[in-house]
Amino acid sequence: MIDKNTNEIVALGRRKRASARVRIKPGTGLFIVNGRPVDEYLARETLVQMAELPLVTAGLRDSIDVRARCAGGGLAGQAGALSLGIARALVEKDEELRTTMRGKDLLTRDAREVERKKYGQPGARKRFQFSKR
Repeated sequence: MIDKNTNEIVALGRRKRASARVRIKPGTGLFIVNGRPVDEYLARETLVQMAELPLVTAGLRDSIDVRARCAGGGLAGQAGALSLGIARALVEKDEELRTTMRGKDLLTRDAREVERKKYGQPGARKRFQFSKR
């Protein structure tokens, strides 16, 4: 979707309990998440690389500005949400990138969620120790 006011491409990415609303536009490679630079916000280099993977794959790391709002989950989930949101926005910008993104599995939503804890046991699957006598 293109924002009429700012002329930016807007896309949504989700992972676990995290969601990221991503806005991209042509620029100089600026990457801002929740008002802070991405390397400062995500703190770990591996998470930054995960978030930037769609830009690196498309070869547009230094020619696209990214602004994102992340909410929910932890940093790993937010990095995955950023990656999906950026990939979706890039495909909306240039449809020819779809096969490249698909090949790297960047357009697939990772649907795994934490299984809920059940009553009468200490976790989702774990059981209390059984005592025969």
